[in-house]
Parts: sequence; C-alpha cells; structure tokens
Amino acid sequence: MNKLSQKSRTFALIEDTQIMTTYTKFKEYIWLVNTIYHAKAITLADINKRWLETEMSEGISISRTTFHRHRIAIEEMFGLYIECDKKNGNRYYIGNAHVLNEDSIQNWMLSTLSVGNLVGESQSLNHRILLENVPSGGENLQIVIKAMKENRMISLTYRRYGSDTEGEYELAPYCVKLFHQRWYLLASFESGLRSIYAFDRIVDIEILNQKFKVDDTFDAADYFSDSYGIVVDESVKPERIVLRAYGYEPHYLRDLPLHHSQCEINTTEDYSDFEFRLRPTAEFKAQLMSRGQWIEVLVPKSLADEIVKWHKNAINRYKR
Repeated sequence: MNKLSQKSRTFALIEDTQIMTTYTKFKEYIWLVNTIYHAKAITLADINKRWLETEMSEGISISRTTFHRHRIAIEEMFGLYIECDKKNGNRYYIGNAHVLNEDSIQNWMLSTLSVGNLVGESQSLNHRILLENVPSGGENLQIVIKAMKENRMISLTYRRYGSDTEGEYELAPYCVKLFHQRWYLLASFESGLRSIYAFDRIVDIEILNQKFKVDDTFDAADYFSDSYGIVVDESVKPERIVLRAYGYEPHYLRDLPLHHSQCEINTTEDYSDFEFRLRPTAEFKAQLMSRGQWIEVLVPKSLADEIVKWHKNAINRYKR
C-alpha cells in the first residue's frame, strides 16, 4: 500500500470516528432532555440510575463534568435551559419547559430527533415500521434560512398549481412554516404585500446582494394566529365558531387540536362541542369537510350553510 493511500485511509477513519462520536453525543443530549422533562425535577443521582439502565451507558455513569458539558451543549443546540433547584435537594429541571408544549422550534427539533433516534435504533424492524415520504425542502430551506439570517432579498422562480408558466419574483423572506409535512415561505414584495410559497413548487432560488429591513411590528406567530393552515386571508374576519363532534371525533380533537384557540365547552355521552376563534377560510372549510359526518357546524349559520352546500356539491359529483 502506498503512503498516499495509507494517509487517505487514516483520514477517513478519523472522520468516521468523529461522526460516530458526534452522533453518540447527540443521542445522549436527547435522552437527557427527555429524562429531565418527564421527571419534571430530578437529582443527578437519579439521572445516573436511569442512565445505567440504558444500553448507551455501557455500564459507565455520567460524571458531573460530563453532565455539565451536556447542559451547555443542550442550551446551545436546542435553546433549552437545564437549571438546578438547590432548595429542592439539588434537583435539575428544564427552566423553559413551556416551549416543549408549544409549536416551537425546540419542541419540533426534540420530537423529530427523538423519533429519528428511536427508528434508527430499530433497523431490525424496518419491515414493520412504515413511514411517509415527506418532502424535506432540502437545499431550498437552507438557502431561505441563510437569506433570513442575513436579511437579504431572494430571487424566486416559482410554478403555481394549474400554471404552465413560471413566475419570477424578488422577495424579502419573512418566515418559514411547516404545515401538513410541507414547508412554506412567507415573503414580502417591496410594496409590502405578503404572499405564501410552497417549497415543493420552487423551481429555482438565489440569494441577492440587496438587503431588506424586517418590519418591526411583524411577529410570525401573531400573523398566523387567527388562521388555520398557511393562508392568511384578511378579507375573511376572525369569528367565533362552534363545532359539534360525534363518535370518536371528540377524542381526535382533544389529542390533536385543530387550532390553538380550540376549547371544549360542552361534553355529553353522544357528542362534544368545541369552540374556536379564527378565520373560516377555504382551507379551514376543507378540513371540516374531511371530517365528514362526524362534524357539525353549529355557529355561525353562514359557515354551516356553506358546508352543507359543499357536501351537496360533492354528492352531485357522484350522480351519473
């Protein structure tokens, strides 16, 4: 074997070792966050007891030094703060645990990585674990996030559904949103008009040198707060909506709320009523239609009438 080949093999081995070390530490971070979060408050001794029960430990305890290194890494990587309550027996807890109950980056990252680790460690069951093919956004997502960090305009070539031609736009990327397993971009024109673009319909994208200033009054969560999904139709005003759910539907709504404003206002053996405050857009109506006979709109009557009309139109399509 020549010296060059031997050197290449050595570098490859070092690189593989570094990757494996990083992956192992990543799994430890996720395990530590999950353990502390579910325990609510726990001592380092109890953390070690649970750690030694895992295969990852290989029978070796987590030293205090390693634990504090992990704390720092978790804060930098996930934005989660592991704090110590000295008045409660030096128990550790997640200082900002509320973000793990919200539609936050921390919650999404932790959930995604936790499931990814679990599936990755179950290769022997790959024929019994079925997953969905989810468009990732990939390179386009990286480009958009880079432009957002640098407050730089982007040039976008985009093809809308039903169109044979592509449109070209220069836009200020304001935020990205994940909805129904797809990434969307909210961007602004120089006029101030904002529009939504699906990542899977982007033909080409480029970061421009031109800078833009984010509107100081803009808040992504507030912008979408009165809407279901990714379309914000300001011509449709937010209003009180009451749905009656039958059968098993109340259980589904409790486990996976349609909207953050959802609250259960009436419960019986036969049905439950849920109240919302949002814009009854076409996207929301389509979601109600997908629930079929198990959902009834009680308020407002105008929305109930429109859903009835949509159902009748659907029935008419089957008449031959």
